[in-house]
Amino acid sequence: MGTYYSFSEQAISEALDAARQTHGGGMLKATDSSFDTSRGGGLQVAAECVSITVENNKVCINLPLGFGKHCFSIPVSIPNGTAGKACLSICTTWGIPTGVRISVVIAGITVVGQTFGKC
Repeated sequence: MGTYYSFSEQAISEALDAARQTHGGGMLKATDSSFDTSRGGGLQVAAECVSITVENNKVCINLPLGFGKHCFSIPVSIPNGTAGKACLSICTTWGIPTGVRISVVIAGITVVGQTFGKC
């Protein structure tokens, strides 16, 4: 396969920091009377979108956080050479990363979306 697109370490780090800050402070103290279990702790934070080009009816991505590499098959109706973007969201529970979500967007439409890990 040809090109593997990657997301910047800075964007990933900033998304993880945002998730930690959302759940910072005393929110993790279950003995605290203000602890709100109804919130569930799950949070998905957008990290970055990168420009991609459809190649051999696929888009290949280097997934962050140890999830490896993955190629997404793109519907045949979208010709090779079509430009779009791949967007990364980091999934967390109580600010701890648990997974990633990748969305491939072409002409403003999400044509493929997949999660890895727990989202």
